[in-house]
Amino acid sequence: MSHIQATHTPAAPAAASALPASLVLLLATGAGLAVAALYYSQPMLGVLGADIGASARAVGFVPTLTQLGYALGILLLAPLGDRYDRRRIILMKAAVLCVALLLAGAAPSIAVLLVASLVIGLSATLAQDIVPAAATLAPEASRGKIVGTVMTGLLLGILLSRVVSGFVAEHLGWRTMFIAAALSIALIGAAAWRGLPRFRPTTQLSYGALMGSLVKLWKRHGALRRATLAQALLSIGFSAFWSTLAVMLHGEPFHLGSAAAGAFGLAGAAGALAAPIAGRIADKRGPELVTRLGASLVLASFAVMALAPWMQPHAQLGLLVVGAIGFDLGIQASLIAHQTIVYSIEPAARSRLNAVLFVGMFLGMAIGSALGALMLAQWGWMAVVGLAAASAAGALVVRLWPGAAQAH
Repeated sequence: MSHIQATHTPAAPAAASALPASLVLLLATGAGLAVAALYYSQPMLGVLGADIGASARAVGFVPTLTQLGYALGILLLAPLGDRYDRRRIILMKAAVLCVALLLAGAAPSIAVLLVASLVIGLSATLAQDIVPAAATLAPEASRGKIVGTVMTGLLLGILLSRVVSGFVAEHLGWRTMFIAAALSIALIGAAAWRGLPRFRPTTQLSYGALMGSLVKLWKRHGALRRATLAQALLSIGFSAFWSTLAVMLHGEPFHLGSAAAGAFGLAGAAGALAAPIAGRIADKRGPELVTRLGASLVLASFAVMALAPWMQPHAQLGLLVVGAIGFDLGIQASLIAHQTIVYSIEPAARSRLNAVLFVGMFLGMAIGSALGALMLAQWGWMAVVGLAAASAAGALVVRLWPGAAQAH
């Protein structure tokens, strides 16, 4: 470690010149592979349960503990990026994540796998250290573009992880997937060890004071409250759609399997690929405009889906694909713009500001998943679409509220 510290100079709060493309690629790939670790298990649960001798109920706790670990990690660990060298935190989390994935791949029992799943969630939050690192290294004039590029990597990790793990598990076994994932994180860790500069801590607060400052930041900055609330509202619709889609497609009139629902994730990937464009617009025209355009696109996409009952089944599927591309693009564009707003509030508190934004976003996703299941069971798919449209309308109101543009 001493050799590396001697060859890497501390990074300035914002880089003076453009970042090398290789470093941006490293950050984007690292964010994507880290967050993908949260989702590898989901398509493999059926095979995994039968192989390890666990009940469906017990296996269901695997993704639950992974997501719980991630939420706890964002809240309890992500703020440390302001207190300590982010490079060291990224390397430490990569090492822990690698070991946890290996443990999952070698797990002799469901109990061991559950412990590994919780640790995978906690350490996969290195993705939430990489994004503020990118914002810190990026020149101000291109911060939106670079954060957008890194977020594209993160979002593709989310969207494509299920496709990859389903294929690998079917042909090579579920343990192979976890081992391959561990290898990918080990490679990212080695590349980060060689390629990432050191980061000067921006605060000397104790851990307790650091956590307490989250509340102070929330109270102090209206821009943070607006960004978090708007993104949380958009996340309600996003989660309600994706958590109920497979169940809806399985019933009348489609009778499609889980593979078809997974294929819709590829439609969402088209939206993720457009994230850097949203970043460029935010750099040139301001992030406030992008938040409003993004929320409007989400609202329009779900409103169009309400036409489905008057269409033939094949046309309904086409409408769902177009809607999925549209609302995913709108949500990702809004997220990039909200991050651009939040990161400009207090550069010394970027990790904590990022933690607040993403805790709000994941709370929205949890609420959306619960409400979506309730709506589908009680009133059908159109109720889910109505919930998503209403939450998008709420986000648009937050962004259009007088004074929103001046809040930051």
